[in-house]
Amino acid sequence: MSRVWFSGPLETVASFWRVARRDGVTLGFTTHDRDLWFDGLCHRATPGMVPSAIRRSADFEADSAEVEGALSHESISASDLAIGRFDGAAVQIGVVDWASLESAVLYRGTIGAVVEEAGSFTASLQSRKIELQRDPVPRTSPSCRAVFCGPGCNLAPVRFTHEAVLTAFDAATNAASFACAAPSSSLIGGSLRWLDGPHAGAAMGIVGTEGDALVLDLPVDLTPAPGARALLREGCDRTIATCASRFSNAINFRGEPYLPGNDLVSRYPDPVQ
Repeated sequence: MSRVWFSGPLETVASFWRVARRDGVTLGFTTHDRDLWFDGLCHRATPGMVPSAIRRSADFEADSAEVEGALSHESISASDLAIGRFDGAAVQIGVVDWASLESAVLYRGTIGAVVEEAGSFTASLQSRKIELQRDPVPRTSPSCRAVFCGPGCNLAPVRFTHEAVLTAFDAATNAASFACAAPSSSLIGGSLRWLDGPHAGAAMGIVGTEGDALVLDLPVDLTPAPGARALLREGCDRTIATCASRFSNAINFRGEPYLPGNDLVSRYPDPVQ
C-alpha cells in the first residue's frame, strides 16, 4: 500500500525537484537543509528554491506549476539560463521523507520559459498532458517534415557530423570560423554542439554564413578561445531536389512536392475556341 503523505501531525517531509537537461546532465535539488541521496541521484540542499502550488486535474487540461529561486547554487548560473541549457529539460517535482528517503513524484513536465531578473529566476513548467493537445496527424507540405538524420529521414547522422576546431570568433556578427573538412555552405541549416570552452555541451543552430564563418542562432556571451572543439552537423533545405541530388534519399522524402496547391481551385477553364 502506498504511503499517505501529511496524514500525521508531524511529518519529516521536504520537497524535491529533478531536472534532466537535453545535454545529458541531470540535477537534483531539495528544500531540506542538507543534501539527500535517493533514486540514484544526489539532491542538493537549496532552501532558496521554492516550487509553487501544483494544480492537477482529472481532465485533459494541462496541469500547472512553476519554480522560483535564487541563483545561489553553482549548478544553476545566469549564463546557463541565457544560452538555453535548461530550455526543454524534463522536470520531476515531488516530496521525500528525509528520514526514510521514501519519495513520491507529484508532477512531471518540461521547462518552458525561464526568466532571470535581479539575481533570481522563475521557470514555468509545461505538463506532460500538454502533449495530448498536439495534433498527431501530419499536414501536407512541399518541403520535408522529417528532422534531418532523424526518424523518417533515416540517414546515418555520423556521415554528416564533423569534429572541428575553432579558429576565430567574431562577436559583432556572432559568427564562428572552424577548421572543418565540410564546406561551410553544406552546414547552413545544421547545428553546432560545443565540446570545449564556456559553452561546452550547448547546442546552437547555424543560420547562415559570413564568408567562411558560420552565423549562429544564439548569442555567444562568453567568447570561446581559438582551439575549442565542436561537433558540426550538416544541414538540409528540405527540398526534394536536395534530397535526391545531394543525399540520394528521395525514397524517404516526407513531403508532397508535386501536390497541386490552393491556386488550382481558383483557376477557370479556358473557353473552347
